[in-house]
Amino acid sequence: MLKPKSYVLRIGHRPERDLRVTTHVGLSSRALGASGMYLAADDRKVVDSIMDVAHRFGGTYFCKNNVKWKNCINIFKRNGGKVVHLTMYGLRLQDVISEIRTEKKILIVVGAEKVPGNMYELANYNVAVSNQPHSEISALALFLDHLYDGAELELAFPDAELGVLPTAIGKTVIKHDEYHGDEV
Repeated sequence: MLKPKSYVLRIGHRPERDLRVTTHVGLSSRALGASGMYLAADDRKVVDSIMDVAHRFGGTYFCKNNVKWKNCINIFKRNGGKVVHLTMYGLRLQDVISEIRTEKKILIVVGAEKVPGNMYELANYNVAVSNQPHSEISALALFLDHLYDGAELELAFPDAELGVLPTAIGKTVIKHDEYHGDEV
């Protein structure tokens, strides 16, 4: 099991504009070791899409729809968690990641549109993957990779219905009960 346990809070999602990006935030966080995503918007399409993948490819990932982001942060902190806000204005990832790794559980805040100013005070860590404009998906992926030091790339989901068999050329998707080698 990866430590610290991580969750994502997606804020600022605009259903008419951010459907694909928010879905990719959820899928990337699932694939790279996060336990679930809280969506601070009402968008069942995003939740259903992410949960369909989680069901078919395995794991215990959850996606909760329509959360109130401030309440989510306050409850998380009251329960001993720390909040990591990914922003290009924060401290450099490489300067704070060792300290963040010592936490028990973290809530990673990923914004879409402009993040409310008080987010910087609510967060325990304001972290910049780069102090340049960039994608929230790439920031999240790089953050999780640094957090877990590459161990997330070895994750296996034994309860999966489907798995991808690594191949040099082409695409091989298998039903899990047909695989007879190492865990996919």
